[in-house]
Amino acid sequence: MAKKATSMDVAKLAGVSQSSVSRAFGHGAKVSAEKHQRIMEAAAKLGYSPNAIARGLITRKTSMIGIVMRNIKNPFYPEVLEKFYQALFDKGYHILFINAENEKINEDEVVKLIEYNVDGVIITDATPTLNAIERFISNSIPVVLFNRYVDTKQCSAVYCNNYQAGYDIGQLILNKGFTNIAFVSGPMDTSTTRDRLIGLKDSLQTTSVSFREESGHYTYEGGYEAALQLTESNRPDVIVCGNDIMAFGVIDGVKKRGLRIPEDIAIIGFDDVSMASWPSYALTTWKQPIDEMVNETVALICEEIDSEETQTVHKAINGQLIIRETFR
Repeated sequence: MAKKATSMDVAKLAGVSQSSVSRAFGHGAKVSAEKHQRIMEAAAKLGYSPNAIARGLITRKTSMIGIVMRNIKNPFYPEVLEKFYQALFDKGYHILFINAENEKINEDEVVKLIEYNVDGVIITDATPTLNAIERFISNSIPVVLFNRYVDTKQCSAVYCNNYQAGYDIGQLILNKGFTNIAFVSGPMDTSTTRDRLIGLKDSLQTTSVSFREESGHYTYEGGYEAALQLTESNRPDVIVCGNDIMAFGVIDGVKKRGLRIPEDIAIIGFDDVSMASWPSYALTTWKQPIDEMVNETVALICEEIDSEETQTVHKAINGQLIIRETFR
């Protein structure tokens, strides 16, 4: 078997230093155009390709970003992951994907990210403990939260303006004359659920309406069961759901009762995943600005990786209501 070409072989053939070869293939590094061409021609002649692991040992940069995601059954997050992959690839990074086992990131998951020496960590629908954040920071690994935040100044966060979304949905409901309202929620220990619910309640508090809550656990099955519970008696005029996957379950549960949508019960979701526009659901929903949220998150993590001193940022981005057939 022929010996694999090394960066030293390329440097010798191109008449440059080994560090010049490393810079030519490295993320964000600069060499002159003339030198770059010589290096690439030599690499092509020798059949050389850089070893990312070896380069990481030298530069202490792996060009890997850890992405922690828990609820991959929710179609919102595979769509988000695809967008993160492309946005990070365009910046010269690859993804180390961690499928979190629980709502709280566990010790094994933290250790794995640290052992792989990722340049940064993006956490989506799992919640980091303060101890986990401190472990990352002490290992010079910046953390950015996506679609949620925690009460700490140690890491940045990018999320939809969930409070304003809940408030605006409430105003829409009142303007349509609904008086019997239900909310199907996810876990209450996340900023996402709390802010959507508080915004909705604040919007409704000055009026005399009936308001009920039912947990749907951010799952289709939870939404379906919640719909059956809510329609047993004193059925609501409108059901607001904390995400689209629960709304799909609510739609099917309401239909199971033989009720019409939206004539008997109107339904509003949250996220605007691809399935929301399918004719079988045609869901009215609050659209999260995913592209803007992903791009802002990537910009923040790259800035924190490249800068020795950065100020953490919490950025709320406004979404918009998408009217379809489940709301009259």
